[in-house]
Amino acid sequence: MKTEDKDETNEDWVACIARIRDHQDRAAFAVLFQHFAPRVKAFLMRSGTDAALAEECAQDVMATLWQKAHLFDPARASAATWIFTIARNRKIDALRKQQRPEPEDLPWGPEAEPDQADALALQQETAQLGAAIAALPDKQRVLIEKAYFGDLSHSEIADETGLPLGTIKSRIRLALDRLRHAMK
Repeated sequence: MKTEDKDETNEDWVACIARIRDHQDRAAFAVLFQHFAPRVKAFLMRSGTDAALAEECAQDVMATLWQKAHLFDPARASAATWIFTIARNRKIDALRKQQRPEPEDLPWGPEAEPDQADALALQQETAQLGAAIAALPDKQRVLIEKAYFGDLSHSEIADETGLPLGTIKSRIRLALDRLRHAMK
């Protein structure tokens, strides 16, 4: 495949990825990089990412392509879909990382004591929530307790109770709706 050829097909991209996977073919990688890196950067910038982060993510996407070519399955997606999915996921990861507090931003030492009014309001809300949970039908209350106090996922609750996953989700949704109304 010539790098000047602008009419590459998915089969050409798949072949390049296979050459990277099987032979660490730098020429195949260069062809993919030349075509996809600017497109990935433009895609990220169109989706609201600033130029510096888009460039960083595009570089990371191409490095991932080199390192994880063995994970590409042409039966599941086209080469472009696979590459742009990696780009979308890298963008999400980068945005999440930006929103995490840095260690120096975390509070140190004892927290200030809440004032009496806040403490009383919290106490009253806690009592109200406890009463609302106790008033739920048993089938819903048990699932709420497992999900929020037992810290179990819906799938884990389904495994533990033998109930279908859809039933678990429906009951929890109904219970949360009742709790929302009770707390108004």
